[in-house]
Parts: sequence; structure tokens; C-alpha cells
Amino acid sequence: MSAPNTATAVEDRSGNDEAGSPSPVRSSTGTRARGASIASSIAMLVIGLSFLVPLLWVVLASFDTEASLAVKWPSRWSLDNYGAIWNTETTFRPLWNSLLLCGGATLVTMTAAILCAYPMSRFRFRAKRPLLLTIIFSTGLPITAIMIPVYSLFVQVNLIDSMFGAILFLGASSLPYAIFLTKGFMDGVPVEIEESAWTEGAGVYRALWSVVMPLMKSGLAVATIFTFVSMWGNFFVPFMLLLSPENLPAAVTLYTFSSQYGQVAYGQLAAFSIFYSIPVVVLYLFLGRTLGQGFAAAGGVKG
Repeated sequence: MSAPNTATAVEDRSGNDEAGSPSPVRSSTGTRARGASIASSIAMLVIGLSFLVPLLWVVLASFDTEASLAVKWPSRWSLDNYGAIWNTETTFRPLWNSLLLCGGATLVTMTAAILCAYPMSRFRFRAKRPLLLTIIFSTGLPITAIMIPVYSLFVQVNLIDSMFGAILFLGASSLPYAIFLTKGFMDGVPVEIEESAWTEGAGVYRALWSVVMPLMKSGLAVATIFTFVSMWGNFFVPFMLLLSPENLPAAVTLYTFSSQYGQVAYGQLAAFSIFYSIPVVVLYLFLGRTLGQGFAAAGGVKG
């Protein structure tokens, strides 16, 4: 008579443990998950602060006439640093040269990238894989490794100190990565939609311009932003290919804030950095509206 009662008590105890109190395994797993979440949040906060400190220094130092490398609150807020760089030679002409150089090179790069990525995305040919591997290899090739022969070539063809030559080379050096990005986004556009345009009488270029490119606006925006930003911060190429002060972009004229005795006008440098970052911010705000837009017609194609 005692055995059934003992078994019933064991079953009741196990049932109460499962229904009432949480399992020790589940409790430890939840604790580890919360600990990992807190640790990742702290790590992200530290990384965010590490990026915020230089930006804070630029803003504060631009209003401080006695700015140094230390991040400090200005003892007297002043616009003297902005007044010192508010002239054609220091700010306006270098920024215009940068816009002309990087804007023209970005236009050349993106036009060539679209025309190169289209056949690689839509057609099959024997040299497709070797060509794609060559493009991928070119994306990792350091530009400093080829500047000496490029400089020698530019001297022979009389393109040294030529804005047109600098635009062509800067656009060509950014082309492999732009092709790689553009092809990846173009592969996401279903070819069935393009074929329906062909049946309506549209040619290849018409279908590319009117069908494919509007559907990959977000991808083109990403490729354009990456291309322009990489060119905007490029110092070595214009420093080697452009010689006269009238053609130097802002990325090269930054060193003029350092004197030959090692002294740096930190306040003026910070004020110039504010103006130097405006075109990139404007481009991101202009094209950033399309970054959140996915493929609008993704559900319009039946398998």
C-alpha cells in the first residue's frame, strides 16, 4: 500500500517543479544571455564614445582661439578661427577643386561601373569568372604600389598638373570596387521584369535606364556614397598628380595649417574641417533617403 503513495508523491513533486519554479538550466541560460547583452551594450557605448570624442574636439576647437589637442570647453567663444579661413585661397578654392575632382571622378566611375556591371550581371560568357576574379583582386590592390609608374606615364603624356588627368585616374582607381558593388545590387533585380520591357520594344540601354536603374536606386546610392567618400579623403593621388596651388584640393591643403617648425593652428584646422565635411554630409542627406528603400517590385514577379 505504501509503494503507490510514494510513486504518486514523486510524480507530484516533479510536476510541481516543472510547473512552479524555473529549471536551473533555463535560469543560467537566461542569466548568461542578459550578461552578454549588457556586455555588448557597454562595448557599443565605449566604441560610440571613442568616435564622439574627436567630433566633439572639432566642434569645440573651432570656436577656441587657444585650442590645443586637449578636448576642453573654450574659455571664450569666438568666430576668429572661421574668419581666418574665410577666404578664397584657404577654403573656397580648395573646396571647389575637391568638388570638381571628386564629383567628376565619381560621375566617371559610376557611369563606367553601371555599363560594366550590366553585362556581367545579365549575360554569360567564357571570360566572366576570370574577369570577376580580376576585379575582386583589384579592389585590394594598394594605390601606392602603382603611383610611381602612373606618375611616369603622366609625365610622358603631359597630364601632370592636369585636373582632367587626375579625374580620369581617380575614377579608374575607384572603378573595381564600384563595379563589385553595382553588380551585387544589379543581381537582385529580376531579369523577368527587364524581359517584359524587351517585349514592349525597349532596347538594352532603354531597359537599363528605365527599368533596372530605378529599381536599384538604393544600391546606386550606396555605391555613389562609398565612391565619393573614398575620393574625398584621398590625399596621395592629388598630391602626386597636381602640383600648382591653384589645382590642389582641400585634402591636400590641410597640411598648410602646420608650420615648418611643427606648430599647428588647431583652431583654424578644426574650423576648416567643419567646412571640409559639409559636402559629404550633404551628399549623404541627399542620397540617404533612398538607402532605406528596398526593391519595390520584389513581390511583383511570380516564380
